[in-house]
Amino acid sequence: MLKSIHAALAMSVITLTAFGASSAFAAPLKVVASFTVIADFAKNVGGDRIDVTTIVGPDGDAHVYEPSPADAVAMAKADIVLVNGLHFEGFLQRLVDASATKASIITLTKGVTPIDFKPEFADADAAEAAGTGGGKTVTDPHAFQSIANARIYVKNIAEAFCAADSEGCVSYQTNAAAYTKKLDAVEGEVKAAIASIPESKRVVITSHDAFGYFEHAYGLTFLAPQGVSTDSEPSAADVAKLVNQVKQDKAAAIFVENITNPRLIEQIASETGIKVGGTLYSDALSQPDGPAATYIDMMHNNIRQIKGAILGS
Repeated sequence: MLKSIHAALAMSVITLTAFGASSAFAAPLKVVASFTVIADFAKNVGGDRIDVTTIVGPDGDAHVYEPSPADAVAMAKADIVLVNGLHFEGFLQRLVDASATKASIITLTKGVTPIDFKPEFADADAAEAAGTGGGKTVTDPHAFQSIANARIYVKNIAEAFCAADSEGCVSYQTNAAAYTKKLDAVEGEVKAAIASIPESKRVVITSHDAFGYFEHAYGLTFLAPQGVSTDSEPSAADVAKLVNQVKQDKAAAIFVENITNPRLIEQIASETGIKVGGTLYSDALSQPDGPAATYIDMMHNNIRQIKGAILGS
């Protein structure tokens, strides 16, 4: 009897030890994503092996975001922090310092070929307020607006997850490959939609310069009253200059963005006679029940809105 009790106890200890090890092994990676697009990429690569916290949520503007104490707590607990880089997240260094996080900070634009943007401010005060040094060339941080670049983000995420969790590497690589195929399909749809728009009508207006990579990759021209960041208001002279440019270039459509105040766009629409064609998602995804709940949904929504406004379909 005594031997059987000892044997049962020993078996219980072994079982509990194995369960504990299994539970520890199964604990998901704690991942912090700086904004919604990156969070969506991370979920597609990580699946149920990760737990994602997003700093700047749906319809949020990372250019002007002010971190909360809860953000610092999430950063402090993170295993991995995924960020865009290229100065997209103005709050990032403050948050890293405040949280004293020991997490790996992974910049997802590593390997991306950045493009530059030269703002044409009408007055020096506006340039200084925007931090562009009086109209000097600045790097456009919105690299994710090119689907080719999105594939680079996904590759970098998979590599970061593999480095942190080697046991899950095959899973991460498999997920990344499957998601990349979906991105390939969406890019084909975007190219086909733009090919259906006459070249003379491929000029649209948005609130700020978030679509430079989209323009560079797919052949649309975007005009905007604000530069690559939304942290400063364009001057009246800038707006007047854009209105004149729009009249000369015969812009085919004008759009508000989900992260910006529509007032400026409505003013430009009124002065040019161009009807507002809808909402484009630039720096953030929509709420889960909205038209751009995922990156792929965002791309579908944006090209549908652009094509529909220009061609009337």
